[in-house]
Amino acid sequence: MRLTSLYRYPLKSGSAESLDIAHCDELGLTGDRRWMAVDADSGKFMTQRALPQMALLDARWAGTEALRLSAPGMETLLVPVPGADGALRGVTIWRELLQAPDAGDAAAAWLTHLLGRPARLVYLPTSRGIQVDLAYAAPGELTAFSDGFPFLLIGQASLDDLCARIGRPLDMRRFRPNLVVSGAEPYAEDGWRRIRIGDMRFRVVKPCSRCAIPTIDPNTAIRSEDREPLATLMTYRKGEGGVFFGQNLIAEGPGTLATGMPVERLD
Repeated sequence: MRLTSLYRYPLKSGSAESLDIAHCDELGLTGDRRWMAVDADSGKFMTQRALPQMALLDARWAGTEALRLSAPGMETLLVPVPGADGALRGVTIWRELLQAPDAGDAAAAWLTHLLGRPARLVYLPTSRGIQVDLAYAAPGELTAFSDGFPFLLIGQASLDDLCARIGRPLDMRRFRPNLVVSGAEPYAEDGWRRIRIGDMRFRVVKPCSRCAIPTIDPNTAIRSEDREPLATLMTYRKGEGGVFFGQNLIAEGPGTLATGMPVERLD
């Protein structure tokens, strides 16, 4: 088995960035989901679920001290990383309430114009990492603005099987993984508990329940009229609590990942 793709998402629910090599810190892939768009009034996080045009929002790191925002029809904006304790804003991500540095009025105006509703941009410094659900993690195991876990893994064979059932190809980016592994049987990842990729070890802690985002084409931001791939997943991947595709992981320490690295099942 090999790691064949690496993705990070500098802005939560923004477009995927394909990488050949990535360092991993205490929050996951370095720079992954460190930024988030929130409602300017309530502080609630914004995603493609309600705003599919976010699929075309390219947020890319410009070095380590700024984020470059671009989108069709928009001028590019360079946003400096705010101080870890400056201009804190109360934000909500699912049931998590936290304080995060606000990125300023220029970024807010840019996002508001793109999304068509009042928005602010916030940043998560490493010092403000979010505790992973203690039902699956130890105290001190943290994530950034993810949907709960620092890494999401999907087997390429699992997607290939799903596409065969639907009868057309689908882009892996619909499912927003960090790690794509080839060389295993379809859904082999369902049975993994611990794996090693290169020199890094991971615990496989929870299947990923799927929302409506996979129905959005990452190239066009258009929802599929036939509700695929969720319609097909519902026929064979439905379990207690949702429809599942992919596995959430926690790393057992920092390290570096690169495409082509061997993947070993430990138990």
